[in-house]
Amino acid sequence: MSNKMITKVEGQELILERVFEAPRELVFKAFSEAEHLKHWWGPRGWTLTVCTVDFRPGGIWHYCMKCIDEKQGDFYGYESWGKAVYQEIVETEKIVYLDYFSDAEGNEAEGMPSSQITMTFVADEGKTKLISRARYASTEALKAVLEMGMEQGITETWDRLAEHLQTIK
Repeated sequence: MSNKMITKVEGQELILERVFEAPRELVFKAFSEAEHLKHWWGPRGWTLTVCTVDFRPGGIWHYCMKCIDEKQGDFYGYESWGKAVYQEIVETEKIVYLDYFSDAEGNEAEGMPSSQITMTFVADEGKTKLISRARYASTEALKAVLEMGMEQGITETWDRLAEHLQTIK
């Protein structure tokens, strides 16, 4: 079983899979607690300057990613706000949320693609297979986020998650 991310596009859905060398409870916790998210969420060279998590159905996760890597040129110093609205939570098994680009007040960004994300955590002999299904409003919206570099961003983010899990096992 490899630790590489598998990416598939099916119509309006972006499906990502990866195995993490950590028990399911821990991987789930890393996605549900601000204290964990602050350590790994976002691509390399980015940090969370704001991260508030109200982890319950109807609750909101609001965050700001800031680029702190001077090598990233124009992105250096740039802030990107995001907001998730949790729809369904099954402890250690599943998180479903609506994912938006937002502003500092939590208003959804006009004209930016949003998606419904279903994350499934599958226990596998002490490891965890994470399956993320992001459903966009249209194939065009999905194409737009892929062109924005979404895949590399998620790959780096999940690499950082893998590293974080090693430090808290």
